[in-house]
Amino acid sequence: MRNSLGKIVIFLLTISIVYAEDFTYNLKVDNKTPYLKEGVILTVELNQTNPDIVLFFDFEIKKSDRYSFTRLDTIETDTHHNAKVKYLYLLYPLKDKEVEIEFNLIKKITTDENVAYSFSGDRDNVKGIVTKDTPITLPPLQLNVKALPKETLLVGDFTLNYSIKKHKAKAYEPLPFQVTIEGKGYPPLLDSILPKDGNFTRFEDKAIVKSKGTKNNITYPMALSHAQSFTLPPIVLKAFNPKTEKSYELKIPKQKFEIKEVATQDLIDKSDSPALLEQDWSWLRTLLSYIVVFIAGYFTAFSIKWRKKDTIKKSNPLRVKIESCKDEKALLQLLMATDSKRFISTIEILERALYQGAKIDFKKIKREIKI
Repeated sequence: MRNSLGKIVIFLLTISIVYAEDFTYNLKVDNKTPYLKEGVILTVELNQTNPDIVLFFDFEIKKSDRYSFTRLDTIETDTHHNAKVKYLYLLYPLKDKEVEIEFNLIKKITTDENVAYSFSGDRDNVKGIVTKDTPITLPPLQLNVKALPKETLLVGDFTLNYSIKKHKAKAYEPLPFQVTIEGKGYPPLLDSILPKDGNFTRFEDKAIVKSKGTKNNITYPMALSHAQSFTLPPIVLKAFNPKTEKSYELKIPKQKFEIKEVATQDLIDKSDSPALLEQDWSWLRTLLSYIVVFIAGYFTAFSIKWRKKDTIKKSNPLRVKIESCKDEKALLQLLMATDSKRFISTIEILERALYQGAKIDFKKIKREIKI
């Protein structure tokens, strides 16, 4: 009797069929009666049986809202006339009762000549090969999914850790709060860790997800704030372990936070408690100060301009001409044109510079000319 039951279980878990003598396929799951969101390992084996052809396979699971899946591995034997492919998938049923897993499979037949002409690299690189493609209809794999206990949030074997950096703060100062859920099972992604009740302000950032196969590490970064001391109610997350078929709870005990209240007049943002309305004439004082500064600046600029013009008018015309000379030749011509004996020494210096190559300080000579 026991041997008969074992044979029945093996038959239920495995589907193996020869398809048109070209290949066989084998679909196998490690559990056909999982709980909702319990991980199921699906193994798919495709083995070529017709050695007269070159055979490739294009296999995938059809997408559905009734389950999710991830390909864990692909093991492939590249021998052209004896193709063998093994796929490993992780499935999570997302609906209870009957769930059918459906597949897409395309048989791709070609010749050695086409392979020699187009094929380069591994078996996945078949884009350039001319093939005869035939869609293959595979029967769906049926799972009988069991419902979870009521109010279950997490499915798997998980632990919870939390950290709160401080329990004392000033009014409205953020209190960093972080929760990490780690373990094996369906990814423990929750909309919110914090309870809905409580009048404190919540800051919740996007969860940090680290997953590999059935192993998960989810971190929820958060922060709390309030204007006065408050209490965070206990947090209880109900979980279910399908392996032991037992429920358990992940808990964060009640947390008390001491807040140092700030006087209203010391707050930067007084929008919640604005001061009484009163007449404000500061705008008029500001406007008058702008007008005074503008007028003072205008008259200062006018005065400087007027003094500059007056200085030019009062300056000796010859001095102005001397200052306007750009080189030794121009200055020499100007001084010789005055026909004044007082410039004889300067004229001699300029002549030596022009005709004998003597070095002089032109600017200094102009400054030392006495008029």
